[in-house]
Parts: sequence; structure tokens; C-alpha cells
Amino acid sequence: MKSFTKFGSAAALLCLPTHAMAQTTIEEVIVTSSRIAMPLRQVGTSVSIVSAADIEQRGFSSLYEILRTQPGVAASNAGGAGKASTLRIRGEEGFRTLVLLDGIDISDASSPQVSPRMEQLLSSGIGRVEILRGPQGLMYGADAGGVINITSLEPNDDSIGQLSAEAGKHGTTEYAGNLGAEIGSFDVALSAARLETDGFNARSTDADLRDDDGFQNTTLHGRFGWNASESLRAQLVVRQVDSDNDYDSCFTTDTFSPTDKCTDKFEQNSMRISGEYTYGNFMHELAYNISDTDREFYSEGISSFRPKGEIESAGYLGSYRHSQALQLVYGIDLETESIDDGSFDTDRDQDGYYLEYQGSFVDNIFVTAGARYDDNEDFGSHTSYRVSGAYLIPLGSGETKLRGSYGTGFRAPSLYEISYNAGPFASPPASDTQLKEEKSSGFDLGVSWTSPTGLYLEAVYFDQTVSDEIFFDLAGFSGYLQGNGDADSSGVELVLEWPVADSISLAANYTYNDTETESNAPRAFRPQYLANLGVNWQPLNSRLVIGVNARLSRDAQGVAGESLDDYEVIDLNASFKVFAGVEVFGRIENLTDTDYEEVPTYNTSSRAGYAGVRYNF
Repeated sequence: MKSFTKFGSAAALLCLPTHAMAQTTIEEVIVTSSRIAMPLRQVGTSVSIVSAADIEQRGFSSLYEILRTQPGVAASNAGGAGKASTLRIRGEEGFRTLVLLDGIDISDASSPQVSPRMEQLLSSGIGRVEILRGPQGLMYGADAGGVINITSLEPNDDSIGQLSAEAGKHGTTEYAGNLGAEIGSFDVALSAARLETDGFNARSTDADLRDDDGFQNTTLHGRFGWNASESLRAQLVVRQVDSDNDYDSCFTTDTFSPTDKCTDKFEQNSMRISGEYTYGNFMHELAYNISDTDREFYSEGISSFRPKGEIESAGYLGSYRHSQALQLVYGIDLETESIDDGSFDTDRDQDGYYLEYQGSFVDNIFVTAGARYDDNEDFGSHTSYRVSGAYLIPLGSGETKLRGSYGTGFRAPSLYEISYNAGPFASPPASDTQLKEEKSSGFDLGVSWTSPTGLYLEAVYFDQTVSDEIFFDLAGFSGYLQGNGDADSSGVELVLEWPVADSISLAANYTYNDTETESNAPRAFRPQYLANLGVNWQPLNSRLVIGVNARLSRDAQGVAGESLDDYEVIDLNASFKVFAGVEVFGRIENLTDTDYEEVPTYNTSSRAGYAGVRYNF
């Protein structure tokens, strides 16, 4: 508590930079809580927004480092850039969160629980991120953790162009470029990034080699659009990620002896083609998506394991707006998921159908209510629900919003979990366990106030539950087991955004999260207290931008119930516009050189400095 008080007293100097703070008001921001654009003031769900300016200012190479600054979002990293990283929203596992990038589900179907590989997601080329917190099974077929909806950079004022280069500690270099243009009825946006780092020794248990564990990532992304008419648009999105990563703690292929000479290669190729047609009060969209993931693991230079996965889907999204009191959103999702790891090769279909009503009978009350029916090839049919409401009240010179939402979802056992329990490596009790689907439910209640000057205050209470949670047997290593009770996460989120003056903005968020397994023990790697604090200063007519950011984590436990490190991490970033189009920037991560572990025996970076130049044209 003493450290927390000390940390809080520095709030006036240590904070998150928020370029878009004045825009994050319930009057102005448009989000996609229901897969169609809606004014934020009408949305009853919990939404956080990260803008391109926020991403550029904070400067982190990995997107998850930026997303963890948002309310209710915690992350853990196992040894540096490229190492396994998990993003947990309101205490739920990363594999219960859907991540979309320009509409593509970029989850890794070759992983045990079909989870997004957050460590592979660079921040370069990203234009906007919307985080929907809480169960979102209705519109997206996602699970208890919510939805992270990412949009790549779009052309601005008919064209965009940017080149950047950065270098820093751990032998790190990053080169990136973004290009976009509108040519008649056509538009294109292209981005490319190459990150290389020598890294540092990933694990404290590596006392023999004590080598640096490096990472290289090349990401290419393209979006091509054609406005055939005012009512018809076609779009193609293509994406490729190719990386190599060194890590510690694997086993040799011949004697199965432990070794720290470990490498994995990751390749993901994704594509989405879509067409949108608007006619009168109707909107129709047809889309086809495919994402292939190919991973290969090496032990002392010899291939030891090569899983492949694929997610293929086709969908229809429609909406009909009759009046302010009646709008319908409806659609169909047809998905096939497959995995092949050399020992088993299997696939599964799941079809989903959904309908949501949206309406406002008076100017200041907005409601939604909907249901989704999913038919899983292996686990039958399930129905998910979501209802939400927002009530706007003029208060003083600003506006108060009271809101609430309730939603449900489910997750069928993954193909890997099922196949592992049926395979040669499983043993009782896992091999005798007949896995069934997990079910989730949750609600939140919130109040927010926005002033015309941009001051924004928000408080949210949330409570969500996962029933019959599937987990790996870490005691006997027999395989995947399933509980017969509820795992719960509940708590409070507080948000402050305040443009103090024309050149100074203040932001803070605080999350209290009380998590329990079915046996009433704290859930692993969930900090009970999270806080982000900061200030953004723009003197010299905004040519110079300085941000000081701080993050606090308290009272997290490991899988064995051991206490994890409490820590405070401070980051400093700055940028300066030398002249039109040319900007120099830099940052210092872990300014106070805090020594801590987010995952037991996995190291984190010491103080690290980075600097670069950016050219906009």
C-alpha cells in the first residue's frame, strides 16, 4: 500500500500520452460495438479506443504494449520481444478474446486454444484499435474476454506516406513504411515493417548459455478498395507475417533432455475479400476470409514440432434502419477451423446466425437486444444473448451517460485439446475426461460524464463468469481437464481524461479485479490492482511532444499460488518536428531500471533507450 501511495503521488508527472483525448467523448467518437458504426454516446457496452496518434506517440514496437495501458487490460510476457505474450481483458484468458485486423480473424489455429499471437503483432501500420470489454458472443461468436478490433492506417486527404527508422538497446532496429492513395474510385493502403533485435537472456534458469534470445519479424499488409458506385464497394485485404524467435527451455529430439538452444519460426498468411452494397434503408455485406498459420520449432537446430492451422470463413452482414426506434442488424457466419501437427489432422465446422434490435423511443434512451444461434459440428447448438442500454442526462454544462450490458457466450473445446487427450501423450485422468463446451456470462454497469472542454470521467462495475473451465493438468501433466464449477472475475474500472490546457493533457485509469477459480483460489497471472497514469506536454506550438507514462501492477499470483512481483514501470517518450515532414523521436523504456518478472523465471528488459527519425510525405 505504501508503494501504491508513492506511485499515486507521482500522478501529476507520470501519465499516458493521449493525443485523441478531446475526441474520446460520448458526443464524437464512432465505434463498432455491433459490427456497424454507432455514436459512442448511444453504446451501452464498455469500449476503449486507441488512435493512430496514441500509437505513434507511445512508440512501442509491439502493439500489446500499447493495449495494456487501457482500462481492464493486463498482459504478461515471457522473456522479451517475440516471446509468448498474453493479453487478458478483465481477467479472462487471451484465447477467450477475438482479435480482428481489418475484419480478419488473426487467431493462430495451430495453437492449443486457437489464440491470437499478440507477440507477433507490430504497432506499425495500425490506425485504430477498439477494445470491447466483456462477453461479446452475440455479434462475433467470441468468448468471455471480449473483442479487439484493429483497423490499419487509411489514406488521409487523398494520400499518406511515411517512412521511419529506429535503433536502440539489445541491438534493436526497426524499419517501417506506410503508403496510401485515392485514385479516382480506387484506394490503396500499404504498410511494411521489419523488426530485428538481439534480445536478452529470456529465462533466469538459463545459467549455462546465458545467451541473448533474439527475434526478427517482417510484416506486410495491404488493403485495396474500389468504390464501384455510391452504393457499392469492394475491398481486398492481404497480410503476411514471417518471424524467427529464439527462446529458452525446450527438449532435444533424440534424448528428450532439457536445452536452452530453442528456436521457433512463425508464418501467417491472411486474406479477406468483401463487397458492401447499400440500398435505401438496407446495407448488405458479403465477405470471405482465410488465415493460414505455419509454425516450426527447433531444438539445437533440429526440427522437433511443426503444427499448422487454418481458419476459413464466409459471412453475410446486413442491417435495416426503419427509424430511430427500429434498426435491425443480422447476419450469418460460416467457419471451418483445421489443425495438422503431424500426429493428427482434423477440422471442424461452426455455423452462426444472429439478430440484434437497436432502437431509441426518446432522444436520450438507447437500447439493444439480440440473440445468436451457433451450431458446432462436434458440440451441437448453443444460443447466446446480449442486451444493453444507455441513458443520457444533461448535467451542468456536460452530459452524463448511465449504461449497462449483459451478455453470454460459449467456447467449444479446441481441436488440439480434444486430440491431445485422445493421443499417446495423455494419461488418466485427462485421457478419461470427456471435454464439453465452456459457457460464459457477464454484465457491467457504468456511469460517465463528459464536459464540452473534453474532461471525461468514467466508472464501471463488471462481473463475469466462465463455467466448466478447461485447463491443462499442471500437477500430473496428464492432459486437459475440466472443472465443474465457475471461475469468476469481478471488479471496478475508473477512467479519467483531462485536457488541462492547450498543451497539457492528463489521463489515468485504475482497475480492481477480484478473480477466483472454482476452488476460490485467485486465478493465475491476474493482478488484483492495475493502474496507468500520465501526462502529455506539447510546448513550442506542438512541435515538441513529451510523454511520461507509468504502469503499476499489484497482487498477482502464479500457477502454483506463489506471489508474483509487484512493480511500477515508467516510460518516457518524446518527438520533435525538425521541419515540415521530418520528425525525430525517442523513448526510454523502464526509466527507473525496475527489476521484475511478469512470469516466474522469465526476465524482463532493463532500462532501454531507442531513437529514430520519421519522414511524412
